Formats: sequence, C-alpha cells, structure tokens
Amino acid sequence: MFGNQERLMDAMVSTSYSMELVVLSYAISMIGAFIALISARRLEPEIDDRQSYLMSLGSTGIALGGIGVWSMHFIAMLALRMDLGTGYSVWETGVSLIAAVAISALAFHIVARNPRSIGRLLLAGSMLGLGAVVMHYLGMYGMRFGGHLEWDYERIAMSVLIALVAATAALWLAFHTAQTSMRLLAAAIMALAVCAMHYTGMSAAEFICTTENRLAIPSGRYVLSALGLPMVVAVLALGMSMVLLMDLALVSFQKSSTRAGIPRK
Repeated sequence: MFGNQERLMDAMVSTSYSMELVVLSYAISMIGAFIALISARRLEPEIDDRQSYLMSLGSTGIALGGIGVWSMHFIAMLALRMDLGTGYSVWETGVSLIAAVAISALAFHIVARNPRSIGRLLLAGSMLGLGAVVMHYLGMYGMRFGGHLEWDYERIAMSVLIALVAATAALWLAFHTAQTSMRLLAAAIMALAVCAMHYTGMSAAEFICTTENRLAIPSGRYVLSALGLPMVVAVLALGMSMVLLMDLALVSFQKSSTRAGIPRK
C-alpha cells in the first residue's frame, strides 16, 4: 500500500510558473484585445462595402482569437515550468488556431448585425466563450509527454463559466466603447478574463509521468518539440500582426481617399 502511494507521488509532476512569461502572456492578450476592439468599431450594420466589412471582421477574429487567445495560450504554456519533456502535435495546434480565429470572427459578426440585441449578444457570447474553451483544451490535448493528465472537473467547469461571462462582456465592450482610454481599459479587462480562464483551466490539470526518463522530448513526424514552440508562436504572431497592420493601412488609405474626393473602386 505504501509502495503504491510512493510510486504515485513519484509519478506526479510538480509545476510552477515563470512570472515574466505570465506577465508577457497577459500583455499579448491585452494587445490582441485592444486591436480587436478597434476593428470591431468598423463592423457597422449599415455598411455597404462588403470587402471592407470582411477585412475588418477578419482582423477582429485574428486579433482576439489568434493573438488575444491563441498566442496568449502558448506563451502561457512556455511559462509553465516542470521537470517533464513535452512536445506539441502540429495538427491540434494548427486546428486550435483556425478554430479560435473563425469562432471569434463569427461571434463578432452575429453581434455586429444588431449590437442592441440582447439575444444576439448572449448567443455570440456563448459561442465566443466556448470557442476559447475549445481552443484551450484542444491545445492541451495536443500536448505530447511521457504520461497522462488527470483533471479536476469542478475547476474545468469554473474555467468554462469564466470564459462564457468574459466573452459576453468582451462583446458588449467591443460595441459600447468609443474613446481610446475606454478601449484600453476594456482591453485590460478582456485580457484579465482570458488569462483567468487559461490559468484556472491549467490548475485543473495534474500531470502524471509514466516513463522513467521524465526529460525525454517526445518525437514524431508531426510533433513539435517544446523547445521549438517559441519560434512557431513568434512567426505566427508576427504574421497575424502583419495582416492587421495591412488592414489598418488600407482603412486609413480609404478614409484619406474619401476626404480627398477620390472614388473607391
């Protein structure tokens, strides 16, 4: 009996966090949320320029889903410290990014059609919250290590509740904040909620090691070493940022052309 308890204690992996990376994960989430708030203000129900609307919608989804949630998640995973070699499945990691962006964009589209509709807000908030949850746990499912995870389902439920409330509040703020100072405050609140959901979800996971060599890095054709994760996140985050900058530049050019009396094609 005591032997089994000792083996179980040996199998449990102790975890801690790098506070510098925790702060960075919050900062990245806030930046994504702030850009999403700016882009969301251009999603007007009466807009007749479909191309501009779709670009703004895409920017909003990329900013909140791709940067505010996805990039934040994997930077937060880099902040996790444990004596266990880890890797990430390319498939689950890629699908989680696509899901986060697509669901975020769709949720903003639903509210943008009628920002005053409580029904649309609750529907889109639930969709956005569950999208963040799917992204988080799909990312966790994509982790590869010599062992398995045990879950505290009460804390999982708490993380889901936080995501639902936070997402609904985020959508309301997106369409009811006009001043830059208020958008910054709203972005800070949104980022705090996203991080709360993530770290609550992480507290629900217990890593159990079942291999002798804890530090062995999982390998495979479609498995990315945790050592290579920073480069992947940096490249994708940079790519998403470039898309957002191009969108902002295009909008600025169109406004300048309109003021100058140059017709848009």
